[in-house]
Amino acid sequence: METVLENTLPVGTRGSELSGAKPKWLKVKLPIGQKYTELRGLVDKYSLNTICTSGSCPNMGECWGEGTATFMILGNVCTRSCGFCGVKTGRPETVDWDEPEKVARSIKIMNIKHAVITSVDRDDLKDGGSIIWIETVKAIRRMNPNTTLETLIPDFQGIERNIDRIVEANPEVVSHNVETVRRLTREVRIQAKYDRSLEVLRYLKEKGINRTKSGIMLGLGEQEDEVFQTMRDLREANVDIVTIGQYLQPSKKHLPVKEFITPEQFAKYEQFGLELGFRHVESGPLVRSSYKAQKHIL
Repeated sequence: METVLENTLPVGTRGSELSGAKPKWLKVKLPIGQKYTELRGLVDKYSLNTICTSGSCPNMGECWGEGTATFMILGNVCTRSCGFCGVKTGRPETVDWDEPEKVARSIKIMNIKHAVITSVDRDDLKDGGSIIWIETVKAIRRMNPNTTLETLIPDFQGIERNIDRIVEANPEVVSHNVETVRRLTREVRIQAKYDRSLEVLRYLKEKGINRTKSGIMLGLGEQEDEVFQTMRDLREANVDIVTIGQYLQPSKKHLPVKEFITPEQFAKYEQFGLELGFRHVESGPLVRSSYKAQKHIL
């Protein structure tokens, strides 16, 4: 799912190493512009649920200016308890079968050109939430025939009949984040499996999804060679697009930031990714899963 990261000051674990303010390259300008102001007004007026606002995304102004926004479905309580994520964990509410129409209507009201849909994990449901997923895509297509779509999906526990519903919906881009390197997966994504995520991505491509995508957060204690290996693993799974960004701690209860990665290091990963043959590589401190999503359909 989309990484929900509050734009707060991270707290480090290595003594005083990360005890102060963020480095200058993590400073964000306040969003401005007519398009942003219009969309912000609509979101407030109609109480629309975008993860852009609830996750305090640093790129909200830029994305909204491009006509891109991200929406979360299947409620706001997740059955998993990943150590990096700001979404609440617990027993989710019952499925809202009106949600597909609500999301489609939000996209229409906001006049979104490219929508990213994500969700919490719903391991409590037999279908993993996949039926609501396909119904949401259908509703968006009906109401917004010119809007392109990216679906940022959970792993559905690797159950193929649930993943097949996403394939049937056939969005322009299907994304599933590995989030971190193999060694840190158990700590960072407690109920997830690194190889299962790779298999989901590989399966999507084999079944004919046009563009597949995955994302990695840095600053959790990974080594450069491990990041390179994860990028190789993604490319071997025929992933087209990779996003790489800085992890920021949503609260003091979450995993601490071990390191702030420099823009120069992000540039190095971008170059490596392009050499590996990824179609798009978004690599930078403020990059999130949906960053520049509208160009990933190309």
